Amino acid sequence: MSTEQSIDVDRIDEAVLALLFLGICERDRISGLARTWKSFDWAAMQRLHEQGMIHDPVGKAKSVYLTDEGLKRSEQLFHDLFGRRQTA
Repeated sequence: MSTEQSIDVDRIDEAVLALLFLGICERDRISGLARTWKSFDWAAMQRLHEQGMIHDPVGKAKSVYLTDEGLKRSEQLFHDLFGRRQTA
């Protein structure tokens, strides 16, 4: 089975949408529209750094390095959260 067939993209889209809610930074009083950051929550990134999952996220770069432990854990979580569930 290919990776594309084993990944539930609907669950990924839901997770991204949930993280966009986490990043809301402004609401328009008239229209009710909410503006959100396109990147991950800074406090969450700092917590991941403190847990040793990523290298220091502070800086101008728009990317961050995963530690060896962080890479292993992120892969495990990716498959646990977004892998297609087998039906009996």
